[in-house]
Amino acid sequence: MDWDHNASPFNAVPPVVLALVGAMFAVELWFVLSQAGIVGATRGGDDARIFALQRFAFSPEIMAMMVERGEYPPSQLMRIVSYPFVHGGFTHMIFAGVFTLALGKMVGEVLGQVAVAVMFFSGTVAGALAFWLLAGGGALFGAFPGAYALIGGYTFIMWVHLGRRGENQYGAFTLIGVLLAFQLVFGVLFGAGNDWIADIGGFFAGLFLSVPLAPGGWRRMMERLRRR
Repeated sequence: MDWDHNASPFNAVPPVVLALVGAMFAVELWFVLSQAGIVGATRGGDDARIFALQRFAFSPEIMAMMVERGEYPPSQLMRIVSYPFVHGGFTHMIFAGVFTLALGKMVGEVLGQVAVAVMFFSGTVAGALAFWLLAGGGALFGAFPGAYALIGGYTFIMWVHLGRRGENQYGAFTLIGVLLAFQLVFGVLFGAGNDWIADIGGFFAGLFLSVPLAPGGWRRMMERLRRR
């Protein structure tokens, strides 16, 4: 399990990654066209984004209400997987899309397209549940929890790669460490919400899922469990 170091850096991006980023871009394009008055005349301008956030963002309050009542209507439960495709603005979408594109390409080349899709959506769900349990309120939207799951996959790949080279494997956590430090500084300087909780939840989901999703990983894991 390793990268092909002779491969061109401009290799085709795995289709599943293009589909994820394409869906984000399509939703954002709809908002742009709506603001220009080209589509969605009844919900023009910023109203289209506001309506989408109200309809598809993840809400801890709604989740708590569903759990309390023991009722899970699909129209509300879908928020757990719909929120990564609605962003707070064009710049928000671009950053999330670039992260997904870059990390999805690297993870997909090593672990495969199925692993990318499983990691992204598992990280999305894990991020939502972490946000519900720990954030205490607010709304969650944007693809960063899913992208952080792919960072978890990348971290696992680097851990294995560094181990094979006999180097310090803790260097695999450099990327997530830099990103968390950046978030901390940004939060202190400009103020920030609790979205980082969802990002961390997504990261650990991707990291742990990398073991069974790696080629032959599930077989090796079951063999270790049997030996114990």
